[in-house]
Amino acid sequence: MSHQLGDALMGTFEGTGIKNLKIRGGVYYWRQKIDGVQFSESLQTGDQDEALKRMAEKVEAVKSGAVLKERKMTKQKDISAESIDYWPQIKVLDCTIRDGGLMNNHQFSNEFVKKVHQSLVASGVDYMEIGYKADKKLFSPDEYGPWKSCTEDDLNRFFGDEDPGLKVSVLCDIGRTDEDDIKQADQSVIDLIRVACYIHQIPAALEMVRMAKAKGYETSVNLMAISTVPEFELNKGLEMIGKCQEADMLYLVDSFGSLYYEQIEDLMRRYLGAMEHGQQIGIHAHNNQQMAYVNTICCAINGATMIDSTIDGLGRGAGNCPTELLLGFLRNPKFHQRPIIEAVEKLMVPLRKEIDWGYSVPYMITGQMNEHPRSAIKLRESEKKNDFVAFYDEMHDQ
Repeated sequence: MSHQLGDALMGTFEGTGIKNLKIRGGVYYWRQKIDGVQFSESLQTGDQDEALKRMAEKVEAVKSGAVLKERKMTKQKDISAESIDYWPQIKVLDCTIRDGGLMNNHQFSNEFVKKVHQSLVASGVDYMEIGYKADKKLFSPDEYGPWKSCTEDDLNRFFGDEDPGLKVSVLCDIGRTDEDDIKQADQSVIDLIRVACYIHQIPAALEMVRMAKAKGYETSVNLMAISTVPEFELNKGLEMIGKCQEADMLYLVDSFGSLYYEQIEDLMRRYLGAMEHGQQIGIHAHNNQQMAYVNTICCAINGATMIDSTIDGLGRGAGNCPTELLLGFLRNPKFHQRPIIEAVEKLMVPLRKEIDWGYSVPYMITGQMNEHPRSAIKLRESEKKNDFVAFYDEMHDQ
């Protein structure tokens, strides 16, 4: 991770007078080299006593071998160690199939999904979000592909008896998921249940999270359209989520691609400060203003440990933070760019002839206006897809 870029985004580490304990942006960090591996990890608290406790636990876990150490670099290869390190705690969740499926009703061929899966395994990505857990009574299989509902039968047919090679995630929209479709975790390929909700749906989301945790899953609350939420509602919502110990993660979701990194920094302070049980913070960014990549990096620098991306940015409308770009930036030797770059060449370049996604002026306009991109998507699907000025005037006249 580039110290220069990190410092530019949020300022340098401040000393604490305590060995290996640093503070930046009001949050304590543990920075220590153990057996040749440099750890630089947010402790996700602004309380010094709690930070000391968490740091001691992490050091003990590393020394006892309870956590997976990153592969060491040889002295010959580690020529940039003085200027660049990496953060081993950061996990990458690729949601190419799930978010990309919004562009074609999840009608990907089995071969396409298999090749994406193989590329992600080869790249060392931590999670693959393969689709939604949507109720088939609401989303007919005649119209939507199998990754809209991700039934256990479909998942078992896809993965067979082999280990998936990474963790598998699905997204459950509040009001669109039948909880009876979520089986016990030991009977499922799925590892992580992410519950997507709007601010007023948080109570229902937490109920689903508690149900999923009781069934043995990792859990996440993905709080959507955060750029539209009034401050007092956000504070209350974060407080509710922070008290829910069954929630392992909380995602900051820039649904409209309207946020700038200054806002991201402020939101990260709020998110981290509200978590009472050490919940991880994640980021899911959209690229309406070409800010998905920098906002994702900004979140990571400010303490996020779960970060979303998609191959070639494939996703709804303007798309997402590109996986290949992100892996190159993270510098973690466990990640490998080449399989993802090959997937861009072999899978995404041909797909662009069928599906229109990624940054364009209409998506920029909706992002800057903090509007849902549905109007821009409609334009891009029409014969007047490049009538930018008319679209600009129409949006500003509303």
